[in-house]
Amino acid sequence: MTVGTSKKRQRVQHSVSSTRNSSVVAAADCFPLPDNSSTEVCKKPHSLRRSSSFSSIPAGGSFNEASTADVLLRLYSEVTPFDSSGSDSLSSSDVQIYLHSHVLRRSKYFSALLSDRWKPRKDDDSGPLKLSFGVPAAQGSMDGHLAVLELLYVDDMSDAIHSAKAALDLLPVALKFLFEDCVKSCVRFLEAVPWTDEEEKRVMELIPFLQEEESKELLARVLPGQNDSCEEMLQGLILAAIHNYPNMAFVKAFVAKLLKDFSSKESAKRVLKMAFETSLKVVKESLEEYSSPNFRGDHNETEAIQRLNLHTAMTNAKHLSWLVERMIELRVADVAVDEWSEQASFTADLQRAFRDDGWRGIVPGFPSVLLRCTSKLANAVAAGSILANKQVRKKLVKHWLPVLLVSKDHSPLLASNKGLCMELEETFLRIISTLPLSDAQELLQQCLSFTRNVDDCPHLFKAFNTWFRRATHPPQTEKL
Repeated sequence: MTVGTSKKRQRVQHSVSSTRNSSVVAAADCFPLPDNSSTEVCKKPHSLRRSSSFSSIPAGGSFNEASTADVLLRLYSEVTPFDSSGSDSLSSSDVQIYLHSHVLRRSKYFSALLSDRWKPRKDDDSGPLKLSFGVPAAQGSMDGHLAVLELLYVDDMSDAIHSAKAALDLLPVALKFLFEDCVKSCVRFLEAVPWTDEEEKRVMELIPFLQEEESKELLARVLPGQNDSCEEMLQGLILAAIHNYPNMAFVKAFVAKLLKDFSSKESAKRVLKMAFETSLKVVKESLEEYSSPNFRGDHNETEAIQRLNLHTAMTNAKHLSWLVERMIELRVADVAVDEWSEQASFTADLQRAFRDDGWRGIVPGFPSVLLRCTSKLANAVAAGSILANKQVRKKLVKHWLPVLLVSKDHSPLLASNKGLCMELEETFLRIISTLPLSDAQELLQQCLSFTRNVDDCPHLFKAFNTWFRRATHPPQTEKL
């Protein structure tokens, strides 16, 4: 049958029809209904009515108006291989509808069927042309076909297409009939409204039967525009959580849960790594500008700029602390440990800055925030959550141990936070115990400042005793 539409629409009709075995019984397959095919034996659902409630009914007849109809269409439930009855006689589930050929021609399917080439011969020229159409025996299928046939009689379909479910019930039938106006109305409605998960599945099942232009907007809702769109979304959420919201704690908790539940661990790792490196860079640059100011101006201007640099460093250090927590939680903090262990220049700047008294009245908690980041990463290394190599472990302690010692001497807040100091000291000692004896010897000697009094440093005694035991009683290698 040549319908005169696009190739894809032709494939749609053929695919739907052949798959569901529903086709118009045309040409030689069209046959008159039996003489006893009266309305009494036809099952007419409640939706079937002669006068339509829709607007813009075409002139020259109404839906199911027998007095003016020139086509009598029989809808019958399709026979399955397990049914013993044939489709050439009326059953209680069949429906007869009186239709008008000039209206049916809105459907390219019926237009082709009613053309001179395919138009069936009538035994009685005075009666309507009798056609039959098979309807899948699925629940609601008959009502869906009747609804689409009734929509042939209206121009404004908004009353019928009032929900995503209604559009999805009508669209497959409209595709079968090649009823382009109905297809467009259904697609336009689906483009504009939200879908449930189940409705989204139904939309995706219908996409192959739509033309490319029709499916474009529907697909845009579910297909990423580019390969890294998920990472861009995550990056935007992280930046929003740490920068843009006054109720930051709630937003951070929300984004933390999204990251934890995100399906791609590698994508989350890349996004967190990027955010970590960005925040660390800002902290380092701000501290460098504070430690080595490169500007001229009066005293008040200089002090204002120095305050701004310190506040910027403090704010981004807090961001670092939150990012480190997320990376450890997702077990992707190895990149953060590697980066943290390479900060020889940064830790030297920190030591110089903390020996100066200027920062204390501006950001007194700055050392605590940075050492808390260090403690989290070092704890993850000591616990085996992050498997860092020997050089990373050594440099992590070598560069950050002096920062701890200087901070204890020059930060009143840190001096009062004995829990953080004790935790970081013990963690450094545990990491030192994993290093070769020569490296451990170098680093342990710097830990003498851990002592407060002889009875208050059992962790330090244990570390030295372990080193001396290993140094004085090495294992007999020939016995190993």
